[in-house]
Amino acid sequence: MKIEKGDFVVFNYIGKFEDGEVFGTSYEDIAKEAGIYVEDRKYGPIGANIGVGELIPGLDEALIGMRVGEKKIITIPPELGYGMPKEDLIINVPRSDFENAGIEPVKDMYVMTDSGIAKITKVGEEEVTLDFNHPLAGKTLIFEVEIVDIQKAEKQGT
Repeated sequence: MKIEKGDFVVFNYIGKFEDGEVFGTSYEDIAKEAGIYVEDRKYGPIGANIGVGELIPGLDEALIGMRVGEKKIITIPPELGYGMPKEDLIINVPRSDFENAGIEPVKDMYVMTDSGIAKITKVGEEEVTLDFNHPLAGKTLIFEVEIVDIQKAEKQGT
């Protein structure tokens, strides 16, 4: 049984950058080994509906045609992943905004704003630069996937 659009697929994954650094995984031991373990997270296979936009396009397309138990290494360019960084998602805000909120801005720190999560990329005397691009934007991603289960889409009229 092969994966088709509309199917619900359960799979394990290891997500890496081109240099081999692991940025995400469904395996608890690999997360610990890579130093990205999150205590509150439940590790194990994840599920997604295929062909409906729940996954990044490159991963969504690559899973089609795979079978239960099959393993595959998928290289996804930025255009089929999280896109290229957009300049208009990088803004400067007054440093006083942070000070008024009782926050000491620190480079590479993530902050929650009214517009979503942003990474502080620069801290100046007067201004702080915020980057609202997805952290994986502009990066080629390599996924090692293993299909655990496939639930076929319900066929209408059967």
